[in-house]
Amino acid sequence: MATFNKRGYKAPKEKAEKADNTFIEDVNVDEKDSATAKAFETLDQTASKAEDFIAKNQKIILGFLTVVVVVVVGYFAYQKFIAEPNQQEAADELFVAQQNFQKAVNGDAKADSLFNLVLKGSEGKFGVLRIAEEFSGTDAANQANYMAGIAYLNTGKYAEAIASLEKFSTENKMLNALAKGAIGDAYAQQNKQNEALDFYIKAADAGQDGFTRPRYLFKAGKTALAMNKKEEALKYFTEIKDNFDTSMEAQQIDALIGMAQ
Repeated sequence: MATFNKRGYKAPKEKAEKADNTFIEDVNVDEKDSATAKAFETLDQTASKAEDFIAKNQKIILGFLTVVVVVVVGYFAYQKFIAEPNQQEAADELFVAQQNFQKAVNGDAKADSLFNLVLKGSEGKFGVLRIAEEFSGTDAANQANYMAGIAYLNTGKYAEAIASLEKFSTENKMLNALAKGAIGDAYAQQNKQNEALDFYIKAADAGQDGFTRPRYLFKAGKTALAMNKKEEALKYFTEIKDNFDTSMEAQQIDALIGMAQ
């Protein structure tokens, strides 16, 4: 029997046979994706452990944080309500002693009496000894130790001078040199030449300026010469001649070099 092919007619497609097994798409897993997955898994595990640690030690952690907060707040409170007022009070007490000290070191005829007032106080204000004791840790107390040392040195109390000056500290190189040099002077007055020489050298090294270095090199040289350490004395005198020829110490340095040779 003839079959007519009408225009537009399409033969129906054969139905695909149903697969016996369920079709599963083949997905290729990139190695980088796998590594990333492992990294996230590790992070999850780490986070979980951290959470467990925090949960188990929550009281300890909170206690530690509380201590930190208390310390920080306490520090600022101390600075604001204790240290700053303490500094101001100490500075107020020191003012009169500073005035007397300046007059004494400037060569006032009543220097000994003024130094005693510096130590003990006057005009209703504390002396430097009490300021150093009652306001320990303040700038004023530190200055008081220096002033006490110089006052003791000038009133012949050399052991007390050393004790006070050794409590003094400063970042100012010249003042540091003067303090160490004053300790050297106190030892020299007690005929402790080894100690005096040691501190004169420290003073010269501390200053490194055109005033203090030649001053204490000169004292170190004279002390070394008195101890018959001529070679050492010559070294100090020669440095003054070579490097500080305009200093006051250089005016008589040739004679001392001759004695040391």
